[in-house]
Amino acid sequence: MHGEILRLFRGFCFICGEEIDRSNINAIGKIKHMSAFYREKVLSVRHWTDTLFSFRATRDTGFRFQNGQFAMIGLEIDGRPLLRAYSMASANHEEELEFFSIKVADGPLTSHLQKIREGDIILVGRKATGTLVTDNLLAGERLLLLSTGTGLAPFASLIKDPDVYERFDSIVLVHGCRQVSELSYGEELVAKLRDDELFGPLLSEKLVYYPTVTREPFRNRGRITDLITSHQLFDDIGQPPLDIASDRIMMCGSPAMLGELRQLFETRGFTEGSNNEPGHFVIEKAFVER
Repeated sequence: MHGEILRLFRGFCFICGEEIDRSNINAIGKIKHMSAFYREKVLSVRHWTDTLFSFRATRDTGFRFQNGQFAMIGLEIDGRPLLRAYSMASANHEEELEFFSIKVADGPLTSHLQKIREGDIILVGRKATGTLVTDNLLAGERLLLLSTGTGLAPFASLIKDPDVYERFDSIVLVHGCRQVSELSYGEELVAKLRDDELFGPLLSEKLVYYPTVTREPFRNRGRITDLITSHQLFDDIGQPPLDIASDRIMMCGSPAMLGELRQLFETRGFTEGSNNEPGHFVIEKAFVER
């Protein structure tokens, strides 16, 4: 079954959708020519909460990316491109692009982006990049996808990649949010995949979805770092605790969470992977460094 699915998807060829702070890349002025972008039409917009929304857009046939990567996307404001880095939440075999974003009232981009409607035009950079790709990890048996907020976006892409299920025996998708309502995007994503004719059997066999919140009652509660160090996460899902021999990790989310987890893993001997050399874990650096 797995081989058949892989054959169907072979040949097909965003960071996490959170607003990057003002110290981020100042894309305005650095990119002078609008030819540096694809102009894509918004197909649908969905507002999940007062602070979260997602949208789908057309995809130029020339735009190629690996699942887990990001691109610069944005809007043309006063004749100039205003851009931020967003992970693609859609998989590379899908004909449309999908993005998952936070809303920031005074955010340079999201104050405008959250108002887009069907038919509007967005800009998509022609080159995708990023560290959250499976080739940057050493071979392993269990893949931990650790995310907070809109850091779920690149993993929305990765759990729709048949190669991920081929590489790992188990995939654990952890999504941490403050409130239960903020889990809605991820819950619907996983539910739809479980009902999918192709992905349903893969998810049933290999994917564990673990949503957790910090500020409201919920079946899973706590910060991801605490859930790992206390072994609560692994007890809840009925799997063995962290093991450097078999576990590989991808992380995307708030800088505070990423910093804590990096320290946790490095003190246990895990090494960070990159595009030059694979390791035990990878982090989407755009939010850590900017």
